[in-house]
Amino acid sequence: MARLFGTDGVRGVAGRDLTAELAMDLSVAAAHVLGDAGAFAATGRRPIAVVGRDPRASGEFLEAAVVAGLAASGVDVLRLGVLPTPAVAHLTAALGADLGVMLSASHNAAPDNGIKFLARGGFKLSDAVEDEIERRLGEDWSFPVGSAVGRVRDAYGEADRYITHVLATTRDRLDGLHVVVDCAHGAAHMVAPEALLRAGATVEAIGARPDGLNINAGHGSTHMDKLQQIVVSRGADIGIAYDGDADRCLAVDHTGAIVDGDQIMAILASAMHAEGALAKDTVVATVMSNLGFKLAMRDAGIHVVETAVGDRYVLERMKADGYNLGGEQSGHVIMLDHATTGDGLLTSLHLLSVMAATGRPLKELASIMTPLPQILINVKDVDRGKAAVPELTAAVAEAEAELGESGRVLIRPSGTEPMIRVMVEASSEEHATKVADRLAGVVRVACV
Repeated sequence: MARLFGTDGVRGVAGRDLTAELAMDLSVAAAHVLGDAGAFAATGRRPIAVVGRDPRASGEFLEAAVVAGLAASGVDVLRLGVLPTPAVAHLTAALGADLGVMLSASHNAAPDNGIKFLARGGFKLSDAVEDEIERRLGEDWSFPVGSAVGRVRDAYGEADRYITHVLATTRDRLDGLHVVVDCAHGAAHMVAPEALLRAGATVEAIGARPDGLNINAGHGSTHMDKLQQIVVSRGADIGIAYDGDADRCLAVDHTGAIVDGDQIMAILASAMHAEGALAKDTVVATVMSNLGFKLAMRDAGIHVVETAVGDRYVLERMKADGYNLGGEQSGHVIMLDHATTGDGLLTSLHLLSVMAATGRPLKELASIMTPLPQILINVKDVDRGKAAVPELTAAVAEAEAELGESGRVLIRPSGTEPMIRVMVEASSEEHATKVADRLAGVVRVACV
């Protein structure tokens, strides 16, 4: 059987793949694995869970199912309402909850939804814990009755606790900065504009009218066109784009140029390094980060540690080795001194803080790195298990020798599809395209 948990929780089309029955079963199993409901029953104290969601219409019935499963298992539930994933993670820790649940499918379209579980302290689960939850699905549980059942109450006012927290992480006011913020009709539609206003910025919000069906539709970090146009037409200093659950952000400078996660990390790493606040003078990035980022960090005297693709792997390395900044090109940035997950609002506040402290426009700050042209080809209908066959390994070695220090090659099998990804960076787009096409041709022949 295919593993139920993916790279970021359990996802699928709500009502078809992700049903109310599955949501309830998952929450019951999670209550016993994360809340250790049986052990708590012996002590007389019920475990506590916090539950949040993004504005998707399906989040309403999925929330009801999750809350029902938790309460039926003897877990007290605080229903947070619509909040970003990082807010739920923060409140899991701040409220002393034994587990957290976030209902969201991030940047996916409205028909999709997902369930993410968080452990005590607000951290994402390890593969082993997810496997344990999955293994215990459908177990023959003995449910509590009477006074031992969980109680449910609304805690919508806790959004202010999160806003206060993120604002307290920066010392620079944003007065004088004109910010356009695209909330993707998602989970940040209230907290992000409010936080930026409190920080002193002049704020214009777009994509901030969710109706349950329009999340990520033409807005947010996967659809930057509107934000680019409005930033330029309004003469704003910066545009910020979140995704549906606001655990990441991208930016737009005053000319309308996109500033991606690598550039944002480079700006933050350099600022923290200058202040002596970058742990071990190191930033953690994935193998997909642009070579230009790594070269810029080298020139700035900052080490780069690489992980597999996925913010969970970035976080694992940060926690294991004591680093405090890491992230992905997609805009997931983890500032471990202040958050347990990627946090788009936190990241944008710190980016704006650097602009305010230095008086430099985003375009100038982003020039710390020059992204190299990056070509990605997804070669479909091949055997992803053959990504290391001798013919392909030899072709990659030849390409790397040709590119030298001014480029690189990355071959990645898909984790879920019969597909191998070929990524090439070079000093020119023409050269990168030529090498990528050549390697894709080898994959099509050697990996069938």
